[in-house]
Amino acid sequence: MDDLRIPSLTRGEKLTILVNGHPQVAFEGETVHAALLAAGYRTLRKTAKSNQPRGIFCGMGVCYDCLVTIDGVPNQRACMTLVQDCMEIRIDE
Repeated sequence: MDDLRIPSLTRGEKLTILVNGHPQVAFEGETVHAALLAAGYRTLRKTAKSNQPRGIFCGMGVCYDCLVTIDGVPNQRACMTLVQDCMEIRIDE
């Protein structure tokens, strides 16, 4: 996937995160949400009952649509969690 970040902005240290086992570029200071969005991911999970896709909605920790599994811990809000080097993220694709 193409990197969708604005190229002219100054960023923190370059990091690598794993999304469903695939390495992706992230930068220190970014949220998981920002890193996933920049990497082109739009669907982060599916609803339990109807299997409907969910992604980023509010982006500020209110709606819980961006829940992902981070380092084996389920139901973490992607929009409220800062990336860390070698962080493992599981999303529903």
